[in-house]
Amino acid sequence: MRNKKDEFYTQLADIENELRHYREHFRGKVVLCNCDDPYESNFFKYFALNFNTLGLRKLIATCYDGSPVQGNELLLDFGDLTDDPKKIAYKVEISEVSDVNGDGVVNLADVQHLLQNDKNVLSILKGSGDFRSQECIELLKQADIVCTNPPFSLFREYVAQLMKYEKKFLIIGNQNAITYKEVFRLIQENKVWLGIKSGDMAFKVPDSYEPRETRYWQDETGQKWRSMGNICWFTNLDHKKRHEEMVLYKNYNEEEYPRYDHYDAIEVSKTSEIPCDFDGVMGVPITFLGKYNPEQFEIIDVNPHFFCIVNQGLPKPKQLTLHNVGKKDPYARILIHRKK
Repeated sequence: MRNKKDEFYTQLADIENELRHYREHFRGKVVLCNCDDPYESNFFKYFALNFNTLGLRKLIATCYDGSPVQGNELLLDFGDLTDDPKKIAYKVEISEVSDVNGDGVVNLADVQHLLQNDKNVLSILKGSGDFRSQECIELLKQADIVCTNPPFSLFREYVAQLMKYEKKFLIIGNQNAITYKEVFRLIQENKVWLGIKSGDMAFKVPDSYEPRETRYWQDETGQKWRSMGNICWFTNLDHKKRHEEMVLYKNYNEEEYPRYDHYDAIEVSKTSEIPCDFDGVMGVPITFLGKYNPEQFEIIDVNPHFFCIVNQGLPKPKQLTLHNVGKKDPYARILIHRKK
C-alpha cells in the first residue's frame, strides 16, 4: 500500500521541457507509464499526443484503483464489468493514434475518442494496478522505456525494479533520493544519472491535501498546488548535458578550502567553486550531480559501507567535520576528484 501523500501530479510543460532532450531514444520503442489514471496523467497525454512524432511502437499505461483523481477528467465506460468506474484498475495499450476529427493534428479530442470507442485499447486488471503486482511486471517486461512520476515513498523499490528488469527510464524523484545507498551506488557506477532539470517544480495535488504555510496555493479554479525546490529527473538515457565539461575558474588555497578532520579531502561548499588546480579528493554538495560529467570527474568510494555520502550524526571517523576551522559540519557531501 502506497503512502497516502504520494499524489503529486506533474505539469505537462515540465514533461515537455525535459523530454525534448531525449527524442532520439524513443523511435520504435514501447513506452510504459505507471499512472494513477492514464487520462489524468500528463505523462500519458504527452506520449499519446506525440505518439506519431516520436515514432513509438506502443504506449502502455496502467491505472491504480486507489487514486483520488481517477475519472475526474474522463469517466470511461466499462459496461457491466464494474459497479464503480471510478474505482477500477485497468491498462491502456495504444499502437496507433489517428487524427479522427481531420484537423491535421492529434489532440486530446482524438485521444479521448480512442479511449471511448476502441474496445481493443482498454483492459481491466485483476489487481490494484500497483507497479509491484505480477501483471504490472509482465507489462514492464514488454516495455523498452519507462517514464513517469513514481510515488516518492516507494522510489527505492521502483528504481530497483527497473534495474532488475534492465529497463531504460526517465522518472521524477526527490533530490534526497541521491543519498539512498542503493541509488547512489548506481550513480557512482554510471548506471543512473540526473536528467536536465533539477530544482524547483510545482505539482497539482488532490483536494484532500491540507493547506500548508509554505509552497502551497490554490489557483482560480480551486485546484490545490504544492511545490518543492529539490526535485530532479533520474535517468539512464544519455543526453548532451551529461558530456558538457564544467568550466573551473578558481585556484586552490588552504584558507578557502579547509581539510576535513578525519578524511584526507578538502571542503568545496559550492559546485561552481571547484578548484581547477587541485588533484586530490574534494567533498562537494549533492547538487554537483546536476553538472557531473563522468569524463571530467570520478566519484570516490570511501568505504564499502559508507557509499561516499556523509550525513550529520554518523559516528567518527566516518563523519566529515570541520571543527578545527570553526565551521559547521557539512550536511551531505559527495567525494570526487578530477580526472587527469
